[in-house]
Amino acid sequence: MTTTLRPAGPPTATPDGGADRRWLICSNGRPVGTVRTVARRYGSYLVGRIEGLAVTDAARRRGRGTVAVLAAEEVLRAWGCQRAEVTVPVQAPPAHALALALGYTETNLHLLKRIGQPAQPASGLTIRPIGAEDFPDWLEATKAEFRAQLVRAGLTEEQARQRCATEHTRLLRQGHATQDVALRRLLADGRAVGSFWLALDNGRLPDGSPLAWVMTVDVAPELRGNGYGRELMLAAERECLAAGVRDLGLNVYSGNTVALGLYTSLDYRITHWVLTKTLL
Repeated sequence: MTTTLRPAGPPTATPDGGADRRWLICSNGRPVGTVRTVARRYGSYLVGRIEGLAVTDAARRRGRGTVAVLAAEEVLRAWGCQRAEVTVPVQAPPAHALALALGYTETNLHLLKRIGQPAQPASGLTIRPIGAEDFPDWLEATKAEFRAQLVRAGLTEEQARQRCATEHTRLLRQGHATQDVALRRLLADGRAVGSFWLALDNGRLPDGSPLAWVMTVDVAPELRGNGYGRELMLAAERECLAAGVRDLGLNVYSGNTVALGLYTSLDYRITHWVLTKTLL
């Protein structure tokens, strides 16, 4: 049996200078599945994504998924991608095992919660917007932390710098006044102790429900362990409800057991694994 990829349509150029193409997975010329390759540009380098891998039930367990992923990686290499990323739902442990077997490393987890009615702020704690005066310092600190996280996830310093600059420019086009974004600080007895960045329009779930996303939540290192992270998350949930959004997601880096423990204690559940691989 020979497994190959056949184009399901022409390639599409993405607004950032990348590419997007869908493929049929074929066995001896007969379609048995589909896969999609996407290249995203961050400054001068490209990151590839392999998405929508699906093999028909009758064709599974014959190595076709493995061959399809390897073929998709070759497409990404030909496009100039230096890394490949895959996102795997937790309902698909075999796909997670396949990615690990092919040399992918788990870097992130996606979590989701259907918000109920969060508690009101504890006594002495208040939330206030991050305005024009505070925004530059907040942004610089946020970028520094994001760059450090990207390096820990395997990017070079330069790749991390370019990806960070691209992402923040795209997501905060109007700075502190960007539409559908909430930037907030937490104050304890008037002293700033933490902050969060909330995207109130992060697409929709499969059932059509609007989805918000916690982009960052940060507590001053010397003040961690005092419950401020929990208060920030509850404040983000209140922001969502005020905007009419009941589903809130977030990303946590694998190995950050403290953050994962906080989120699971607040009833967030893991929905996806994110894995990456360097394309040599």
